[in-house]
Amino acid sequence: MLTIIFSGDLFSQDVVEWRGLNRSGIYPDQNLLKSWPESGPKLLLELDKIGNGYSSPVVYKNTIFVTGRKDTLDVISAYETNGQKKWETPYGRAWARTFPETRCTPTIENNRIYMVSGMGQVVSVDALSGKLLWTVDAQTIFKGEPHRWGISESVAISDKAVFYVTGGEETSVIALNKVDGKLLWKTKSLGGVRAYASSVIIEKAGLKLLLAQTANDLMAINIENGEIVWSFNLVKYHPGETGKGANTNTPLYFDNQIFLTSGYDHPAIMLTLADDGRSVSVKWTNPDFDNHIGGVVKVGNYIFGSNWITNTTGNWICADWNTGKTLYETKWFNKGPIISADGFLYCYEEKSGNLALVRPNPEKFDVISSFKITKGEGPHWAHPAIFDGKLFVRHGESLMVYDLKNKD
Repeated sequence: MLTIIFSGDLFSQDVVEWRGLNRSGIYPDQNLLKSWPESGPKLLLELDKIGNGYSSPVVYKNTIFVTGRKDTLDVISAYETNGQKKWETPYGRAWARTFPETRCTPTIENNRIYMVSGMGQVVSVDALSGKLLWTVDAQTIFKGEPHRWGISESVAISDKAVFYVTGGEETSVIALNKVDGKLLWKTKSLGGVRAYASSVIIEKAGLKLLLAQTANDLMAINIENGEIVWSFNLVKYHPGETGKGANTNTPLYFDNQIFLTSGYDHPAIMLTLADDGRSVSVKWTNPDFDNHIGGVVKVGNYIFGSNWITNTTGNWICADWNTGKTLYETKWFNKGPIISADGFLYCYEEKSGNLALVRPNPEKFDVISSFKITKGEGPHWAHPAIFDGKLFVRHGESLMVYDLKNKD
């Protein structure tokens, strides 16, 4: 089992969470296959009836954890690596409108799981037993306002707190005590409904900042006291009414730069963080790089991902991290999720389930190998994950685990 250890001082214990280390989409596994057979890597495990969802699985202490919707409830299930179910726990009400499948990927630390249900109940579950430790109906208590397609947040944590974006007029973001769920602080409200993006914690000039998004703004919040240190208006970059306020992706942070992207013809934005961490300025924008819901990765000096043409179509794209220049935009089946490990890209198109191993070549979309995910139903929106040399691919109620280890 590979346990992710954070090298900074934000965390002192083992943490697994949405999109890997620092929520960057980069997984630390090494010595992985450099090409695949025509049928794909060896299938090690297949799970069915895990519940409907678009959330990603995570692996913690030799156990696979995954959320899914069953009837009107969101559930989390724990499986042995041989596929034997250890336990299953309902943890809240599922989103009740269109696309009611789970979006929340579990965040796990010190044998405690932290999640939010589709209707805004923030919970903690014991990772060993599946016992529900506490639940806070944050959506009701803090008068949260979800966007049209509901709640898609995978909660961020610090050493003390669980952070949740409410949106609405009472507060924008809250911090709950990890031990008992009691309120530690709530920010003032900047107005606007919640967005779809998960937050990330960064550190600058002694400040530990939660980068959180509502439909209107990107906020940098002091995680110790809930002060909104600065905010940046995003919705002014959203032309027209289609997808207005639909901020969809976790920010990427590297070397004082913050990269933001969402779909719907919203231009990608690169912000430069001031030396004192208390303000930002626009470095560049890119109208081509409007990633929908698949995430992006930074490999070398380049950003890789896909963009939005319509809700059901998009191309694969690469841009220069420093200048924002588009280096290529290429059609390959369709847009979709992307992650990276061992110097390669893993691109999973959302319409028909083609999954490719791609060389991070800034000159072209350089496919080495690909195969098709045939199990499961619905859009292929769940982001893949890599743990202990294994590729985890979720499609609807099915989860497939592939062996990526290079035996040579």
